[in-house]
Amino acid sequence: MHGCGNDYIFFDCFAQPAPKHPEELSVRLSDRNFGVGGDGIVLILPPERSENDAQMRIFNADGSEASMCGNATRCIGKYLFEHGYVKGEAVRLETGSGVKILTLFFDNSGKVKSVRVNMGKASLNPADLPALVGGERAVKRMLPFTCGEREATLVSVGNPHCVIFDSPELVTALGPAIERDPIFPNRVNVEFAEVIGENRLRMRVWERGSGETLACGTGACATAVAAAECGLCDDSKPITVVLRGGELVIEYTPDAVFMTGPAEIAFEGEVEV
Repeated sequence: MHGCGNDYIFFDCFAQPAPKHPEELSVRLSDRNFGVGGDGIVLILPPERSENDAQMRIFNADGSEASMCGNATRCIGKYLFEHGYVKGEAVRLETGSGVKILTLFFDNSGKVKSVRVNMGKASLNPADLPALVGGERAVKRMLPFTCGEREATLVSVGNPHCVIFDSPELVTALGPAIERDPIFPNRVNVEFAEVIGENRLRMRVWERGSGETLACGTGACATAVAAAECGLCDDSKPITVVLRGGELVIEYTPDAVFMTGPAEIAFEGEVEV
């Protein structure tokens, strides 16, 4: 399944046991030449608490485990409904960064066409990423990266993001170095973005553990938050983030960030693990 081209291989672990070594499996299957191909794998698991509908674990293409992925959560919402695991339009999904509430929207045939995710409250505190930067906020801060000093805004949306307002085309040149910069002990996702209209941003992303992807839901949220905090967008209105794989609509409030976007099933099949 994919959300705006950010594609993962999903395992239904309600219907079968979870794979024993998901880290190794993600490396093998994510290879687009010798595997299935994807930005990683996602396990859809029974919930740990009965009031929730499911649990997700997500592994990047390099085998590292992530705590959260906005595009993957939307895909899981679609899958749970269309395979009969949930009946209504609301889904409670356990993630590595807490329970996320999903709202499903349907087309005329009853299929899920888009999903709105309550991503929780965004944090601008560098310690929450973590990042070795002083102060309680890092908004429009000049940071001494090893690849050169850059103005950046640091945002945590359940996972760490470094947002830089500069040409999105810089992402492949600078993304790898910033991802692994000593400022970020656990590495970081890197977004390069520019304003292309009123409350409209264009962004490219270098994802921690996966490299450049066509879209990143949490990255779009972090970019919208950074744009509002830097005075580039009006947070009283929805902010549209244009990614290489499509568009996401972000709503930024003091208490939560909401993300709305599509989810698509590409194919279903079996694989030897």
